[in-house]
Amino acid sequence: MRSIAAVLAATAFGATALTAVPAAAEPAAAPGYTPPPITWGPCHTSGLGSAECGFLVVPMDYARPGAEKVRIAVSRIKHTAAEYQGVMVVNPGGPGASGLGFARLGRSVPHQAGAGYDWVGFDPRGVGDSEPKITCDGNYTSYARPPYVPSAPGVESAWLAKTKGYADACAKNGAILEHVKTVDVAQDMESLRKALGEKQLNYYGFSYGTYLGQVYSTLYPEHVRRMVLDGNVDPQRIWYRSNFDQDAAFDRTIKVYFDWLAKYDGIYHLGKTGAEVQQLWYDQRARLDKAPADGKIGGSEWTDIFLKAGYYVFGWQDMADAFAGWVHRGDWQPLKKLYDQANPQGDDNGYAVYASVQCTDAPWPKNWHRWRSDSWRTHFRAPFETWGNTWFNAPCANWPATSGHPVRVDGSKVAGALLISEELDAATPYEGSLEVRTLFPRSSLISAPGGTTHAGSLSGVACVDDKVAAYLATGALPERTAGPGSDVQCEPVPPPVPTAGEAKPKADSPAQQPVQRVLAELPRF
Repeated sequence: MRSIAAVLAATAFGATALTAVPAAAEPAAAPGYTPPPITWGPCHTSGLGSAECGFLVVPMDYARPGAEKVRIAVSRIKHTAAEYQGVMVVNPGGPGASGLGFARLGRSVPHQAGAGYDWVGFDPRGVGDSEPKITCDGNYTSYARPPYVPSAPGVESAWLAKTKGYADACAKNGAILEHVKTVDVAQDMESLRKALGEKQLNYYGFSYGTYLGQVYSTLYPEHVRRMVLDGNVDPQRIWYRSNFDQDAAFDRTIKVYFDWLAKYDGIYHLGKTGAEVQQLWYDQRARLDKAPADGKIGGSEWTDIFLKAGYYVFGWQDMADAFAGWVHRGDWQPLKKLYDQANPQGDDNGYAVYASVQCTDAPWPKNWHRWRSDSWRTHFRAPFETWGNTWFNAPCANWPATSGHPVRVDGSKVAGALLISEELDAATPYEGSLEVRTLFPRSSLISAPGGTTHAGSLSGVACVDDKVAAYLATGALPERTAGPGSDVQCEPVPPPVPTAGEAKPKADSPAQQPVQRVLAELPRF
């Protein structure tokens, strides 16, 4: 999960599991609340082109529908085909990612299969143009932070003070912090359905957005028509355990990237084997922990920069160029540019909402000894990202709002769903998609063996994208097979093929498609 300062997590180690958390009963759906119609007008967010925008007005607390309201920013691009297929609501993940721009997603569906839908994006409560907007400390991801691995005296205490300070700063947001759980956002989607006058919603969720879709369809199964879930969160491991699940997965996936760098040693000269590249990478992290480049890019920033290599193949060449430039010429500016792209200084909205959701969806350990022992145990097996991810989530140990309990996801009443996952996805490990397939007995799962890209549908792989198009056009899912595995296998999103003197993808390559460029820059789950 994760977002701003690249820090996430691993695959399951039994030792990291919490005591089983009781699942929540279905929350009150506030049947008496009817949202006012959305007043549509021009969009003020750049890049939305022909979209129209407005606000959905909903209760801050659905248990008190007549009390304080919040405004949810919504965008819409209406259908252009003669046959209307209904509304397609999109969530790109995070939690904490703006979804307004994803009203454009329909244009990426091949064969004009998205043209029959009204594509609707939205900024979840607390995010972006929605009101109120949650922020805590815009300078939290500033440069030269302490090393992530607390192997030197004072490092752990520095991070504990820093993360507690962030949690304390978030308290200024007041009551909204109690009402940004995934259940609240699912109820907002139900209000959106009512405001749009639709009997059912269609839904396309990426990453954390798959969990939102799972919860919505559990609470309101009769209101789900078609649903695509790409990069599935395991709903049985919300959230402390799922972060540890990611750590091992990222450690595995970053080795795939190191092997790719070794394959192109003739261009980057970083090592002839993945093991040599890996050793060089860790040597540089240790070097930067001691002396940050230009006083800004230390070992923590170095880790965050390369974390994205575990998410997407789309930025592999930029990271390779920056890695080589630093090692061979001492050029730190490309490293800073990559860090700033993922961590815009002065703006912590994405991370603030990430923490607000994750810290309250489910209980977190309050005893720091539990965090420490689980983190060290995992670090010894997966040193790439474990401690970075621990500190990324550590504000939850002191969060100034009440934790709830996750909904027990049950897709048995859902008419159907198309699930998608590359089998080496680190952000949402493949086991999560297998679990969701079990929980949604009328779903079908497309997997990509050997693929490392997270939430990579509609990125130009015809085998996947054509099946998405067929489902959206007709409702036809790939035939479900017997057993616990995937129902159909496709090739993964291909890694780039650099050549000397041209270390970036062609402008018309799949990696350059707008939807995937946007996804690659999102706060992430």
